Amino acid sequence: MRNHGMAIVAGAALLLLYSGHAVAQGARASSAVELARQADQLKPGQWVWAPEIAPDGPITVYVDLSRQLATVYRNGVRIGVSTVSSGKPGHETPTGVFTILQKDAKHRSSTYNNAPMPYQQRLTWDGVALHAGGLPGYPESHGCVHLPYEFARLLFGETPMGATVIVAGKAGGSMLAPAAGVFAAQGETGAATPHVPLADNEPYRWTPEVSP
Repeated sequence: MRNHGMAIVAGAALLLLYSGHAVAQGARASSAVELARQADQLKPGQWVWAPEIAPDGPITVYVDLSRQLATVYRNGVRIGVSTVSSGKPGHETPTGVFTILQKDAKHRSSTYNNAPMPYQQRLTWDGVALHAGGLPGYPESHGCVHLPYEFARLLFGETPMGATVIVAGKAGGSMLAPAAGVFAAQGETGAATPHVPLADNEPYRWTPEVSP
């Protein structure tokens, strides 16, 4: 009886531990300020999600390999931030601008022993994708971008086929660019250029000189 009672206590403690861990994994935010505050404090495996901030518009996902973070924008407004794990040395995640080519919530790898890749969103036909996976706090995938399970599920539900995914930076490299915030034009040094609002009598502004 004594051993049985100890087992119940140990089981309850383990349940509380995992319950607390699960709660700590993700958070909801109701404003851009709250999202920004929580996004600055994320630990490996954590995420913050606030889709109500921008309910409509095109989705863009920005993956920062240097910071191991993914930022989700809708209509240019940040609605989610998550820690990620990208490709390990020898299997680096490619950088560039991609579109989502395929979505499969119950995908399994055809290369790595039928390994599950929940909420897979394919970026290349040779195997690079966003999907739920391990998040040890450093790059450890075979090239894919691993996301927390629940964040991968939420993102999967919001992104359409053809959505844009930008992958930039270098895992383990210096963080030369500013952290992802609000999309803004950048000058040659990487610093954001000043934003000058349109005047009341100015329906648009054409500035071809800034294109380089």
